[in-house]
Amino acid sequence: MADPKTAVVLASVRAKTAAELCTALDLSEPGRKLLDAQVSPAGYLARLSDAGLLGDAVRFLALALPKREAVWWACQCVREAKLESGEAARAALESAARWAAEPSEENRRAAQRAADMASTTPEGIVALGAFFSGGSMAPPEAPGVEPADDLTARSIAGAIILAAVARQPQKAPEKYQRFLELGVAAANNPLPGAKGG
Repeated sequence: MADPKTAVVLASVRAKTAAELCTALDLSEPGRKLLDAQVSPAGYLARLSDAGLLGDAVRFLALALPKREAVWWACQCVREAKLESGEAARAALESAARWAAEPSEENRRAAQRAADMASTTPEGIVALGAFFSGGSMAPPEAPGVEPADDLTARSIAGAIILAAVARQPQKAPEKYQRFLELGVAAANNPLPGAKGG
């Protein structure tokens, strides 16, 4: 993920320790063994990556990042994977990026509609992650149903993991490393303006 001499920084992550975040996270047993009460989120991400626990690292970073940054990160990963999933999938990815750039209720609902059209693709799953970011999961005219707080992270992690293995799965470790680099960049750089992707 990074040169071992260079400390990883996750500027947008608000948690002080990784343990604060991991209560709602399904980690592998080796991943759990690397967790202690004092390690920072950046330190834990580096531990997971250095140990080759890249799926755990993706799941952890998806949960650690604020929802907008997580969705933007997934957009970058899925775009870089060049999955060629079709027009509906491209539209779903664009809608997710639009929400990340401008997180309005209108854009969140548009992400849901786009996700419905591409639901089994990584792009559709990213759009679903944008939809799960807040607000109600029920139709606008129905009583509100709040999403669980970790639904965006679970969607984002699932989309990124699927993007890593969908084409040329033998290259998944390299893709994971690249995707984690993109995640660190998403944590440390301002999100783009509303450009639709």
